[in-house]
Amino acid sequence: MLGPVALTSLGIGAIIGAGIFVMTGLAARDFAGPSLMLSFVLAGTGCALAALCYAEFASMIPVAGSAYTYAYATLGELMAWIIGWDLVLEYAIASCAVAHGWSHYLQAFLALFEVHLPPALTIDPMSAGPEVLAGAWRLGPVPIVFDLPAAAIVALLTAVLVVGIRESAGLNSLIVALKLGIVLFVIAAGLGHVDTANWRPFFHHEKGLAGTFQGAAYVFFAYIGFDSISTHAEEARNPERDVPIGILVSLALCTVLYIAVAGVLTGMVPYRQIDIDAPLAHAFASFGLPVATFIVAFGAVAGITSVLLVMMLSQARILLAMARDGLLPPGVFAAIHPRFRTPHRSTILVGAIVAVVAALLPLRVLAELVNIGTLFAFVVVCAAVLIMRYTRPDVPRPFRTPLVPLVPGLGVIANLTLMVALGWHNWARLAVWLVIGLVIYGGYGYHRSHFASVRVDR
Repeated sequence: MLGPVALTSLGIGAIIGAGIFVMTGLAARDFAGPSLMLSFVLAGTGCALAALCYAEFASMIPVAGSAYTYAYATLGELMAWIIGWDLVLEYAIASCAVAHGWSHYLQAFLALFEVHLPPALTIDPMSAGPEVLAGAWRLGPVPIVFDLPAAAIVALLTAVLVVGIRESAGLNSLIVALKLGIVLFVIAAGLGHVDTANWRPFFHHEKGLAGTFQGAAYVFFAYIGFDSISTHAEEARNPERDVPIGILVSLALCTVLYIAVAGVLTGMVPYRQIDIDAPLAHAFASFGLPVATFIVAFGAVAGITSVLLVMMLSQARILLAMARDGLLPPGVFAAIHPRFRTPHRSTILVGAIVAVVAALLPLRVLAELVNIGTLFAFVVVCAAVLIMRYTRPDVPRPFRTPLVPLVPGLGVIANLTLMVALGWHNWARLAVWLVIGLVIYGGYGYHRSHFASVRVDR
């Protein structure tokens, strides 16, 4: 059974990942400036409110699972499909963004040894400048430009997932310690190079306070993964006490670490000059610190690899669960390899899509899609807690979200505010994605799901 310390440790390991290594540069340079420190507070608060609502759903379901599992058991099939389809967007596009970050930290690592890949094979076509396009190989009139390292790491991990992996508690603990160690190293090693003049003005010179909220909507990516605590509610020694402690303490500790990293990054480098692809490695490189750059780049590559592996693994398992419920074709998404016992077809399909998208789309677009999809899921879960308290008050809840309706209500408001900060164009993308999902559900899942025969009988 897990106590508060074990749950807190689990949460810290799940939260610290690609977001802090990748999204900080984009959010600081283009939106928040030094007020990125405040952006982390806003994003962490929204996550904490949503996490308490996740924990209630997790305790109501007798097995570990995702928001899709909770929705299917408590809210019905249609809402389960919407959340499941939204999770497909979250995990798949998050994997693309993580692969993008991995590519650029690998390039920063290789540059320490004077190894440089052709520019046209290290960048997406939308970000390539005229010089890159002019020097690229061509297929007729079309320049060949794509992020080869991003596609390659996805292909490699897809092969690993098809063959199958066994989670090692020792290896997982080592990777968690490595990621935490890199974050602490960045703070300790960077403090001596901070120039407080770089923190003035505190807000982005063009965006102002609104940029702080936009920054929060982007660095929200750095908190994705905290819901792993809520999925262990059934394993908690005292879920009513230990789950909220694990959630709030891990989020608070990570927020403090993130604020410190944001302060160091924006203090070392004027925010207009921050690199958006590998911000932490380039910050140390700009001071001529090769050893520090090596440590940060190597640690980021190793840590991001583990995050990407887990995200792609989770994506295939969500599709597997939806296929077993009849919402997706089981011949593709529920097919199990006869030797490796893994969902090989869905894993290969997901890997192929992630590799192509990661190689061709820029980080900004990927981050926006991930965050608005995840925030939407948070809003739905918070709202669902409110609805379920009135429609299903008799359902046993080993963990109950405190201060209902205040906590879930504030969760809806906080996460909806961050969605608004992402802009209307991302709402349009989300709407298109959900419409596509509803068309698939109406054309396939509605008629073939486990509830289909019940609807026919009625």
